[in-house]
Amino acid sequence: MKGEPEPSAHWRAPRIVWFLLVTASALTEFSPVVRAQGGPPFRSDDPDTPGNRNWEINAGFVGDRNPSGGSYETPNLDLNYGVRHRIQLKFELPLSIQEVRGDSGHVVGGLGNSLVGVKWRFYAHHSKEEKRNPPGERESNFGLSVYPQLMLNNPTRSVSRGVVEAGPQFLLPLEANAKIGPMRISGEIGYWFANNHDPNSWLRGIVIGHEFKNKAEVGVELYDQYEVRTTAAGPRTRESTVGVGGRAPIAGHESARFIGMAGRAFVFITPTNGQPSWVAYAGIQVLVGSKRHSSDYMGE
Repeated sequence: MKGEPEPSAHWRAPRIVWFLLVTASALTEFSPVVRAQGGPPFRSDDPDTPGNRNWEINAGFVGDRNPSGGSYETPNLDLNYGVRHRIQLKFELPLSIQEVRGDSGHVVGGLGNSLVGVKWRFYAHHSKEEKRNPPGERESNFGLSVYPQLMLNNPTRSVSRGVVEAGPQFLLPLEANAKIGPMRISGEIGYWFANNHDPNSWLRGIVIGHEFKNKAEVGVELYDQYEVRTTAAGPRTRESTVGVGGRAPIAGHESARFIGMAGRAFVFITPTNGQPSWVAYAGIQVLVGSKRHSSDYMGE
């Protein structure tokens, strides 16, 4: 890849990452409750689901900007519904904006691509203490899921105008989460199957976090997505980011929470390597269901 970082840049990035991880570890000393997760506002996901007949609705601003341009979704509407306690149905639709910087700079906007998916948590392990609780009202200390998702173009001119990528595209990821002492860790690895217009790509992410007694959460995420060259146009791009985010109840109500995340590339940024100057998410999460309990807050 072009634009390799200077030695000093290689040294600064690990120090930043270690500082954020140590900060998250220190925060866990304030409360014995541990229940942090992937999913919005983070870029990677985890195996947990909203719970049987429960809704999780996320609405917010999503931004990703690098020296050559930016991609924004404002708003991004993400609807999730729980079927039993191991299945989640997803539908996501944003209003997308693309910014091109430079001599030919311009901004275009329009309806984004639809994303539909089904998450299946096919394995969940419970400790002896957790097994005393009724099914569906207990949180696993280790879980695994698959989360196939299909991206589809809507009947608009967004593709021809350069607002969105051409579809269909298919994502096949595997998620895992676990409790390790006072920490909760979630991880995801997946593969985007694109088409003749765009290259395929790998993605992987890990979130280390903690939930406080007031249901506020904080987490640190490392995320990496890189293209697998399948087309001849342009250099291969990659995004390797570190972000800090969390969730906090609004006015003490656990059913409505502010969610936010901010981060940037932890490697050297050039105009051609695709590494973002910043990434961000800011929005509202609403949890709706006939019967909500603590384990229902565990999934996107």
